[in-house]
Amino acid sequence: MATAEQLKALLRSFAEGDDERFYTVAMQVAAHAAKQGKGKVADDIRRLVDDAKQRRSAVASSGGPVPVVRPRGELASVLSVSYPEVRLRNMVLTADLTERLARVVREQRQRAKLETHGFSARRKLLLVGPPGTGKTMTAAALAGDSACPCSRCCSTG
Repeated sequence: MATAEQLKALLRSFAEGDDERFYTVAMQVAAHAAKQGKGKVADDIRRLVDDAKQRRSAVASSGGPVPVVRPRGELASVLSVSYPEVRLRNMVLTADLTERLARVVREQRQRAKLETHGFSARRKLLLVGPPGTGKTMTAAALAGDSACPCSRCCSTG
Protein backbone atom coordinates (compact mmCIF):
# COMPACT_ATOMS: atom_id res chain seq x y z
CA MET A 1 0.00 0.00 0.00
CA ALA A 2 1.45 3.43 0.93
CA THR A 3 5.14 3.78 1.54
CA ALA A 4 6.47 5.07 4.83
CA GLU A 5 7.56 8.31 3.13
CA GLN A 6 4.06 8.83 1.72
CA LEU A 7 2.50 8.30 5.14
CA LYS A 8 4.92 10.79 6.71
CA ALA A 9 4.18 13.31 3.94
CA LEU A 10 0.44 12.86 4.50
CA LEU A 11 0.80 13.47 8.23
CA ARG A 12 3.08 16.50 7.72
CA SER A 13 0.72 18.12 5.22
CA PHE A 14 -2.29 17.43 7.47
CA ALA A 15 -0.55 18.88 10.52
CA GLU A 16 0.46 22.00 8.56
CA GLY A 17 -3.01 22.43 7.06
CA ASP A 18 -1.62 22.18 3.52
CA ASP A 19 -4.63 20.70 1.74
CA GLU A 20 -3.17 20.78 -1.76
CA ARG A 21 -0.07 18.83 -0.71
CA PHE A 22 -2.28 16.42 1.26
CA TYR A 23 -4.44 15.74 -1.82
CA THR A 24 -1.36 15.37 -4.03
CA VAL A 25 0.22 12.78 -1.73
CA ALA A 26 -3.12 10.96 -1.37
CA MET A 27 -3.31 10.72 -5.16
CA GLN A 28 0.27 9.37 -5.20
CA VAL A 29 -0.84 6.71 -2.71
CA ALA A 30 -3.75 5.85 -5.04
CA ALA A 31 -1.37 5.57 -8.01
CA HIS A 32 0.97 3.36 -5.98
CA ALA A 33 -1.95 1.09 -5.02
CA ALA A 34 -3.06 0.89 -8.66
CA LYS A 35 0.46 -0.15 -9.74
CA GLN A 36 0.34 -2.94 -7.17
CA GLY A 37 -2.91 -4.21 -8.69
CA LYS A 38 -5.18 -2.86 -5.95
CA GLY A 39 -7.59 -1.06 -8.27
CA LYS A 40 -10.48 -0.99 -5.79
CA VAL A 41 -8.36 0.70 -3.11
CA ALA A 42 -6.98 3.17 -5.68
CA ASP A 43 -10.49 4.06 -6.88
CA ASP A 44 -11.72 4.50 -3.29
CA ILE A 45 -8.84 6.87 -2.48
CA ARG A 46 -9.42 8.90 -5.66
CA ARG A 47 -13.13 9.15 -4.89
CA LEU A 48 -12.43 10.28 -1.31
CA VAL A 49 -10.02 12.97 -2.53
CA ASP A 50 -12.50 14.21 -5.14
CA ASP A 51 -15.32 14.33 -2.55
CA ALA A 52 -13.12 16.23 -0.10
CA LYS A 53 -12.14 18.79 -2.75
CA GLN A 54 -15.79 19.29 -3.74
CA ARG A 55 -16.90 19.79 -0.12
CA ARG A 56 -14.11 22.30 0.50
CA SER A 57 -14.94 24.28 -2.65
CA ALA A 58 -18.67 24.19 -1.80
CA VAL A 59 -17.96 25.75 1.62
CA ALA A 60 -15.70 28.38 0.08
CA SER A 61 -18.15 29.33 -2.68
CA SER A 62 -21.25 29.26 -0.47
CA GLY A 63 -20.09 32.25 1.52
CA GLY A 64 -20.14 30.03 4.60
CA PRO A 65 -17.72 30.31 7.46
CA VAL A 66 -14.07 30.54 6.55
CA PRO A 67 -12.17 27.56 7.93
CA VAL A 68 -9.77 28.73 10.62
CA VAL A 69 -6.44 27.06 11.25
CA ARG A 70 -5.22 27.16 14.85
CA PRO A 71 -2.05 29.27 15.06
CA ARG A 72 1.12 27.30 15.82
CA GLY A 73 4.61 28.05 17.04
CA GLU A 74 5.37 31.57 18.16
CA LEU A 75 2.06 32.81 16.68
CA ALA A 76 0.08 30.69 19.15
CA SER A 77 1.01 33.00 22.03
CA VAL A 78 0.41 36.19 20.04
CA LEU A 79 -2.70 35.58 17.92
CA SER A 80 -6.13 34.23 18.72
CA VAL A 81 -8.71 33.58 16.02
CA SER A 82 -12.44 33.18 16.58
CA TYR A 83 -15.81 33.78 14.97
CA PRO A 84 -17.32 36.88 16.56
CA GLU A 85 -20.77 36.61 18.05
CA VAL A 86 -21.60 40.33 17.89
CA ARG A 87 -23.62 41.48 14.87
CA LEU A 88 -24.54 44.91 13.53
CA ARG A 89 -28.13 44.37 14.69
CA ASN A 90 -26.78 44.19 18.29
CA MET A 91 -25.31 47.69 18.03
CA VAL A 92 -27.02 51.03 18.56
CA LEU A 93 -26.20 53.03 15.42
CA THR A 94 -27.68 55.90 13.46
CA ALA A 95 -29.73 54.93 10.39
CA ASP A 96 -27.07 56.38 8.08
CA LEU A 97 -24.23 54.47 9.73
CA THR A 98 -26.29 51.26 9.82
CA GLU A 99 -26.89 51.51 6.07
CA ARG A 100 -23.24 52.26 5.29
CA LEU A 101 -22.02 49.28 7.32
CA ALA A 102 -24.74 47.01 5.89
CA ARG A 103 -23.51 47.95 2.42
CA VAL A 104 -20.01 46.75 3.34
CA VAL A 105 -21.48 43.41 4.50
CA ARG A 106 -23.56 43.09 1.29
CA GLU A 107 -20.45 43.73 -0.81
CA GLN A 108 -18.58 40.97 1.01
CA ARG A 109 -21.45 38.51 0.66
CA GLN A 110 -21.81 39.25 -3.05
CA ARG A 111 -18.13 39.35 -3.98
CA ALA A 112 -18.53 36.79 -6.77
CA LYS A 113 -21.40 38.73 -8.34
CA LEU A 114 -19.43 41.98 -8.25
CA GLU A 115 -16.42 40.28 -9.86
CA THR A 116 -18.55 38.98 -12.75
CA HIS A 117 -19.35 42.63 -13.55
CA GLY A 118 -15.73 43.76 -13.27
CA PHE A 119 -15.97 45.25 -9.78
CA SER A 120 -14.47 44.18 -6.49
CA ALA A 121 -15.72 44.40 -2.93
CA ARG A 122 -13.87 46.83 -0.72
CA ARG A 123 -10.94 45.22 1.02
CA LYS A 124 -10.08 47.94 3.50
CA LEU A 125 -12.08 50.04 5.91
CA LEU A 126 -10.69 52.71 8.19
CA LEU A 127 -12.45 53.07 11.53
CA VAL A 128 -11.47 56.30 13.27
CA GLY A 129 -12.37 57.69 16.67
CA PRO A 130 -11.25 58.11 20.24
CA PRO A 131 -11.00 55.11 22.59
CA GLY A 132 -14.32 53.62 23.63
CA THR A 133 -16.33 54.66 20.58
CA GLY A 134 -16.85 51.11 19.26
CA LYS A 135 -14.22 50.66 16.57
CA THR A 136 -13.26 47.15 17.70
CA MET A 137 -16.90 46.18 18.24
CA THR A 138 -17.78 47.46 14.76
CA ALA A 139 -14.93 45.45 13.21
CA ALA A 140 -16.11 42.34 15.06
CA ALA A 141 -19.72 42.93 13.97
CA LEU A 142 -18.64 43.34 10.34
CA ALA A 143 -16.61 40.13 10.55
CA GLY A 144 -19.51 38.32 12.24
CA ASP A 145 -22.07 39.45 9.66
CA SER A 146 -19.65 38.61 6.83
CA ALA A 147 -18.90 35.16 8.32
CA CYS A 148 -15.18 35.93 8.49
CA PRO A 149 -12.89 34.99 11.36
CA CYS A 150 -11.76 37.75 13.65
CA SER A 151 -8.07 37.90 14.58
CA ARG A 152 -7.01 39.78 17.61
CA CYS A 153 -3.38 40.43 18.39
CA CYS A 154 -2.41 40.52 22.05
CA SER A 155 -0.72 43.88 21.55
CA THR A 156 -3.99 45.62 20.65
CA GLY A 157 -6.26 46.55 23.44
